[in-house]
Amino acid sequence: MRPGMTRRQLTAHAAWFGAAVTLTVVGGEVTSHVAGGGTAAAADNTTNLRFVQISDSHLGFQGTANTDVVGSFARAIDQVNALPYRPEFVMHTGDLTHLATPAQFDQAKQMMSGLRTGAVHTVPGEHDAIHDSGRTYRTVFGAGSRGDGWYSFDSKSVHVIALVNTFSLEKLGHLGADQLDFIRQDVAGLSSDTPIIVFSHIPLFAMYEQWGWATDDAGQALSYLRRFSSVTCLNGHVHQIFTRTEGNVTFYSATTTAYPLPHPGDSPAPTPVTLPAGALGAALGIREVRHVQGQHNLAVADRALA
Repeated sequence: MRPGMTRRQLTAHAAWFGAAVTLTVVGGEVTSHVAGGGTAAAADNTTNLRFVQISDSHLGFQGTANTDVVGSFARAIDQVNALPYRPEFVMHTGDLTHLATPAQFDQAKQMMSGLRTGAVHTVPGEHDAIHDSGRTYRTVFGAGSRGDGWYSFDSKSVHVIALVNTFSLEKLGHLGADQLDFIRQDVAGLSSDTPIIVFSHIPLFAMYEQWGWATDDAGQALSYLRRFSSVTCLNGHVHQIFTRTEGNVTFYSATTTAYPLPHPGDSPAPTPVTLPAGALGAALGIREVRHVQGQHNLAVADRALA
């Protein structure tokens, strides 16, 4: 439950959520899982996929909303490393840095090298492309990717697609023709019962277009995924937990390790929010995700920063 959010407000917030998504509040943590999908803490075996999403660390940010973004990012990494299992991978969904300097990218890479996981993956945020259209980002994090940094891979029984919608944006996120063609070709040979997970920085649904919280050509990208029985899209950018289901696609926006942003319509602009003393940790966090082979839906648990 976010700071200052009553259970009535949480219920209203959940009205945006798909009817099949259940929210559980335990010890200040919001756990969401799809009916029949179990929880992220359920029993596991070698055929199941477990991974962690981290987002919006903004290394280099200076402001009252968080005077120690390096420290909070380090605590997030420690929290991942303290999990009672080793995640198959950790995905950072962008804005690793605040000003896209080489020093900030180096610091992000060095810190994430301490994650105890099978692999570390990233997608870029718009803050990772300041001044150079993402060239420094691709130099540090683009190995093995295509185009502006998009790529895909398989993990256990799941197909993962990592997209870039922050390098050609104007008001809204944008994928572009080359990347859309990549998506089409990438999934063409997959069986329709293959679970698909898509990562991006900016949401692939219209969360709040007035603030640029949408991707203008996401509809075309999603049209290539309509035939799959299970599609999950996970994004960062908005610095808050939000879930929506549209047909076979469930969208999850993640919280941040840096600072909160206002909720849509609560402020004239999405500027960093300075919370009362002691309240910041509850607004930051990491996300655990679990997929059980043979089930369509993912179990998602959003954990407040310890």
